[in-house]
Amino acid sequence: MKKDQKSAFKEFLKVFPKIDLPLTLTEESQIEFSRHNLPIREELTHDFIIAHDKSLDEFTEYVPCFRLKNTEKFHAIVFWKAALMNYEYVLVTFTDKGELISKRIIAGTKSMEGSLVRSVATIDEDWVVHVVGGVADNKDQKFEASNSQSFTFEILANGQIIMSD
Repeated sequence: MKKDQKSAFKEFLKVFPKIDLPLTLTEESQIEFSRHNLPIREELTHDFIIAHDKSLDEFTEYVPCFRLKNTEKFHAIVFWKAALMNYEYVLVTFTDKGELISKRIIAGTKSMEGSLVRSVATIDEDWVVHVVGGVADNKDQKFEASNSQSFTFEILANGQIIMSD
C-alpha cells in the first residue's frame, strides 16, 4: 500500500472514536453517533467502505459510530449504513495498512415483504457480539417474542469475525 493510502487510513480511523465496552446498538443509537461524530470524507468513504460494499445505491449514507479499544493486530470499527428501507450497523476489521480482514452486519432494521425485521446487538468486553432479532408486521409493528432469534459473533485476535456457538 502506498504511503498516502496508509495516512488516509489513519485519517479514516480518526472519525471513529474509541469506546468502552459493553455497548448495545439499537435503532436509536445512530442518532447519538450522527450528533457527536464527524462525517467521513467522501474519498475515505469510497476507499475504505464503498470499496467493500456490494449493495450500494446513490441514496446510501454512512455514519461513523466507533472503534474498539485494545486491538493490537487489527482495527475494528462499526458504522451505520442507511439505504432505502434498510438500516444496518456494520462491524468491519482492517489490518494496520487498511486492508479488509472481515465484515459482518450485526444489527439493523429492514423492511421485507410487508414485515419489519429488527435486530439489536451488544458487544461485550471480550469482543463477543450478541444479536437478537425479530419480525413485526408493518401494519401494527407488534413483535412476537416467540419468533425472535439470537446468535453470536466473535472477533478473534487476528481480526476475523466468526459465528460462535
